[in-house]
Amino acid sequence: MNRRWGPIATGVALALTFLILVLLGTAGGSDTPAQTGDEPVAQGKAAPPAWMRRLRDGEKPPQFVLFSFDGAGSHDHWQRVLPLADKVNAHVTGFLSGLYLLPDQLRGTYNGPGHGTGRASISFGGTDADVATRVKDLNAALASGHEIGTHFNGHFCAGNEPSGGVWTGADWTSELDQFFDIVRAASARGLRVPETEIKGGRIPCLEGDPNAFLPVMADRAMTYDTSLTSDGIAWPSRKDGLWEFWVPVVKVPSLGGRKVVMQDYNLWYAMNGAKEEPGRDAELTADTLDTYRAAYQAAYNTNRAPLTIGNHFNDWSGGAFSLATEQFMTEVCVRANTVCATYSEVLRWMKLQDPAVLDTFRDKPRAQIS
Repeated sequence: MNRRWGPIATGVALALTFLILVLLGTAGGSDTPAQTGDEPVAQGKAAPPAWMRRLRDGEKPPQFVLFSFDGAGSHDHWQRVLPLADKVNAHVTGFLSGLYLLPDQLRGTYNGPGHGTGRASISFGGTDADVATRVKDLNAALASGHEIGTHFNGHFCAGNEPSGGVWTGADWTSELDQFFDIVRAASARGLRVPETEIKGGRIPCLEGDPNAFLPVMADRAMTYDTSLTSDGIAWPSRKDGLWEFWVPVVKVPSLGGRKVVMQDYNLWYAMNGAKEEPGRDAELTADTLDTYRAAYQAAYNTNRAPLTIGNHFNDWSGGAFSLATEQFMTEVCVRANTVCATYSEVLRWMKLQDPAVLDTFRDKPRAQIS
């Protein structure tokens, strides 16, 4: 609202005008129309939050928690995550599988590297109505300040060869080019995710040669990746032109300290062989939640490295891992000195800092669950 005043004829007029402004302010008035999810909103363009500033002398970084969801195509999950994130002032990242924007009748336009036309290890987008719903969900996520990245397309993991684990740079180039082709085509269906705002991603199953896929992402002017693992919780570091946000390998308390990649599927496999056992659903939720809590505390008490919570929009084991993630979000995002942010937001924060100050935390040992 414009606060510059022209000449006012009388003191009475000034007082009345001031009173009107106060009343408008206390009523929560705004010049910005309400977002419906249909507006073209670029990621991260809202006014910066209070924590988006340079650290003061002697101040520790906030404990960043990075909630991210591979696939990002489930309407039911977006319907749960969006209001929850809004309630606790969290921003999340959805790593979109491009095929979820490609209706079934257009599956023949996709050609996964080394695979036949129209083949994939995940489903395509379904009907036009299904894709339209997904577009609205993604637009709503963008309008609320969340981030959309890439999870590529075909999801070819080990056992479905040639998998991403053996793809060459040329294969990854083809896969990423097709992802952006799909995103551009979806703009005709109303998608308002700007191609230039897709700045990072995670490869399917964390399987792939970083020397093959990271340069391809860098060539697309992307800025980060979160596909590689680290022993413990580590600060992001530069690799092949991108910032690498490490997926931590941590001790799982319920497994006697056995180390596991802290992603939902990996935890499920480690806990019960990735079997559907309805009688253990609540147990798996509790054990996963305990792992997240311990990982957070380890980072908070030591190096304050951003904590990646990697998940899928899936309901494995009766939704045990989704429930654990959602419960952890309600607990952690409202804590003092804690920020639940997107990857790009953390990078913007890092650019504001004195590199020497960040190095004092970077140089600490990687945070470990004891």
